[in-house]
Amino acid sequence: MPRGDGRLSHDLLPGEKGPQDACGVFGVWAPGEEVAKLTYFGLYALQHRGQESAGIAVSNGSQILVFKDMGLVSQVFDETSLGSLTGHIAVGHARYSTTGASVWENAQPTFRATAHGSIALGHNGNLVNTAEMAELVAALPRDGGRATQVAATNDTDLVTALLAGQVDEDGKPLTVEQAAPLVLPKVKGAFSLVFMDEHTLYAARDPQGIRPLVLGRLERGWVVASETAALDIVGASFIREIEPGEMVAIDENGLRATTFAEARPKGCVFEYVYLARPDTDIAGRNVYLSRVEMGRRLAKEAPADADLVIATPESGTPAAVGYAEASGIPYGSGLVKNSYVGRTFIQPSQTIRQLGIRLKLNPLKEVIRGKRLVVVDDSIVRGNTQRALVRMLREAGAAEVHIRISSPPIKWPCFFGIDFATRAELIANGLSVEEIGKSLGADSLAYISTDGMIEATTIAKPNLCRACFDGEYPMELPDPELLGKHLLETETQAPSSADADGVTTLTAGVGGADALRRP
Repeated sequence: MPRGDGRLSHDLLPGEKGPQDACGVFGVWAPGEEVAKLTYFGLYALQHRGQESAGIAVSNGSQILVFKDMGLVSQVFDETSLGSLTGHIAVGHARYSTTGASVWENAQPTFRATAHGSIALGHNGNLVNTAEMAELVAALPRDGGRATQVAATNDTDLVTALLAGQVDEDGKPLTVEQAAPLVLPKVKGAFSLVFMDEHTLYAARDPQGIRPLVLGRLERGWVVASETAALDIVGASFIREIEPGEMVAIDENGLRATTFAEARPKGCVFEYVYLARPDTDIAGRNVYLSRVEMGRRLAKEAPADADLVIATPESGTPAAVGYAEASGIPYGSGLVKNSYVGRTFIQPSQTIRQLGIRLKLNPLKEVIRGKRLVVVDDSIVRGNTQRALVRMLREAGAAEVHIRISSPPIKWPCFFGIDFATRAELIANGLSVEEIGKSLGADSLAYISTDGMIEATTIAKPNLCRACFDGEYPMELPDPELLGKHLLETETQAPSSADADGVTTLTAGVGGADALRRP
């Protein structure tokens, strides 16, 4: 996948998928400001968190308008579309799919009519009780005696339908703000939600706080975003993180914060390793400094006799800087990355495909020739990219290639918003470190220790989710068959009917039948 800022490097090899994050969310309440443009630039700063689709919903106080499409933020929006989104509240979303296929129907923000108006919602994370949520949606009161349908097949749409369709004991419909404390405690998994009705902006974070979510202040309003870097780009000052288990509501009466569940912090350690931008702070710790420190510790734990330290650009760069600093081996640029090879709909011919990694990276032969290299990267998933890289460096004249990885071996899948390979595809399963090194064609391979990585973040070990490295998940997981990315699609195939566009539907909440066809 391409990255909007050209920084991250997992898609160096065509057809080779690295770790993908589940999404970036952004919300703003700012009367008198061009909220759609603020959201556009906020999403631009969060493009690395998802490149499949992008969307913005705006409220002018009486109605919500949603514009979304497949592609990068810069491909989806232009001056005309942004100019049509006028109002004082907006929520935006950049998506990579972890539940639901990559199709337009699953793009976000999701939209639902409610008895009091409507709701638009964006979600970063992944839920682990999707099947249970689908049952809750199916049990919602029917609208005027008729069952309503939703077209989307993702966990986010289920949460939206539940927030839209709650009623009190007398059957009277609840507002979104009244529904949230009833719905959110039932949602299990990782979720950083940004949502709104016509008058209020809301933000909520799961009790474990697995995915980041921050609050910022504008001169004339408030901003919530997945990362502090998105606050910087719109000129907002960082106020604080949305706490795990907290919901914030922002309207003309100011900011209200409520707790819907007890906080049990388990922030994702992989945000520090790879996912977040280097200029982001999470839980008070800067991501770039964490990565440099991981490199320093890696140099102490796994030294190498070498002439030059190089990075796999760009995500390996901070750790390579740290490795060089601690080892005393000079740091240099051995690989040049073409930042502009983005997502292309032109399929490469077989001849071009054989170029493989060279589409994205080219070695500086004059720098590499005859040198013993330490190549620092942030993680290995399947190993295909590193294997191609080693081959390319040897062809460029490298005398030795020593690979150093600034995270431990990835052995377990993530159910909380990162789409790694399946467990069977992870190269670290079933092979020792030495065997992986041989498989890659490297002279040596070493990973940082789990404790070394954790200490580099300065966050206490019990407060971090490190399940992809050690298999200790921060919550109980249901039966594996109820966790699949395409779970809802398979559920809907038998009992459901197809819409005019041939996309199957799933029972949902109030007013959902034509929601995706409304502006």
